[in-house]
Amino acid sequence: MQRALAALGVAAVPFRLMDAIFDSGARHGIRVPGFGESLPEAVLVRAVSAGTFEAVTVRLGILHALRALGVTVWNDARAIECCVDKSMTSFLLGRAGIPTPATWTIQSADAARRIVEREIPQGPLVSKPLFGSQGRGLRLIHTVADVPAGDNVAGVFYLQRFVAAAPGRFQDLRILVTGGRVVAAMARHADQWITNIKQGGRPVAAIADAEVAGLALRAASVVGADFAGVDIIRDSAGRPWVIEVNSMPAWRGLQKVTAANVAAVIASDLVGALDARSRRKAAM
Repeated sequence: MQRALAALGVAAVPFRLMDAIFDSGARHGIRVPGFGESLPEAVLVRAVSAGTFEAVTVRLGILHALRALGVTVWNDARAIECCVDKSMTSFLLGRAGIPTPATWTIQSADAARRIVEREIPQGPLVSKPLFGSQGRGLRLIHTVADVPAGDNVAGVFYLQRFVAAAPGRFQDLRILVTGGRVVAAMARHADQWITNIKQGGRPVAAIADAEVAGLALRAASVVGADFAGVDIIRDSAGRPWVIEVNSMPAWRGLQKVTAANVAAVIASDLVGALDARSRRKAAM
């Protein structure tokens, strides 16, 4: 990403959100490493590191403050919050009428078991960490006994209807959206139901048809993401379902199977957004 921005004449200064601070004595009320009393023109968020609730709140607060100060933030804190919290993602997708599996988010183990008991006759569920990525902590739920202990899910049970593809096929799609368009897509194949690259999934080049591309664009829009990795799976009848929206997507696997230079495309779109902001200011 630094090389892609440099090719456009933009200097990038990497910093960790945990190293940015609120400082009431600073010119802008915050200090960003590498910028002294000044502020960056834009911030591209690649990760929000794990930490205590308090630590993560401060890191997101820095992003909220940067946007309030007029800095272009991709993706901004609101979009990150909507995507990191899977229950909010599901809520926003469902409210917008985007096909997404039925989900339940509860804070009671007894209530979780009752939901599983009621829903299992219609097919298995998936238990996911509310905050989690790269396929870690997923569990397929076939019976009430499969419900994880509360300590294993931080006291929050996020249950989602399992979408089964064609028999014997474990595959989904990752669609990369930036600047209001689809720029790359891949299918992820696996020997088991978890298809994430970090869990052994194999990336294969794919083309997003009009239906899938339209769903990915709508999904990114409803969570407010400037760029996003949208995960879509087709069920055994061929119907597409949006599973998740990632506001800080990795693209190493995707880059292996697409001709597009992903970093260059995102960099170009970010610089384009800065140029558009400058034109708006000049017109005022």
